[in-house]
Amino acid sequence: MNARRIAIGDQHPGTYRALLSLSSEAEKGAAAAGLDPILVELIRIRASQINGCAFCLRAHTQDAIAKGADPDRIAVLPAWGEVDFFSEIERAALGLTEAITLVSHGHVDDDAYRAAAAILTPLQLSAVAWLATAMNALNRVAITSRYRVGE
Repeated sequence: MNARRIAIGDQHPGTYRALLSLSSEAEKGAAAAGLDPILVELIRIRASQINGCAFCLRAHTQDAIAKGADPDRIAVLPAWGEVDFFSEIERAALGLTEAITLVSHGHVDDDAYRAAAAILTPLQLSAVAWLATAMNALNRVAITSRYRVGE
């Protein structure tokens, strides 16, 4: 039986606004680093898939499609390493995103970091890390508060 959840963002609105601002700044940093806006959404979707955040999955899937993402690429995103649908930069960003999201499985191991650093510029690598960090935090807010996903 689930306990009734409070929306922690409503309880601490300044903290929630700061987190939303962090996410917005991370997106601006990604644009400044030359990362495609669709890749930004793929990073957010992949982190949300790993974390099991239905609220963020729905929101960022809709955002990705609105920005022109191919639904087939979104459908196979959990298996991005097995298909040829993703560019070298996208693969590097998704690999780093997974390593950051699964930090308890290896503390962003050196192999994952080196693989990303071999493809991404330092500015791009940093932008991906900030996007993943912000998305993981937002996933935790939505999951803890049990944000509803309506029809």
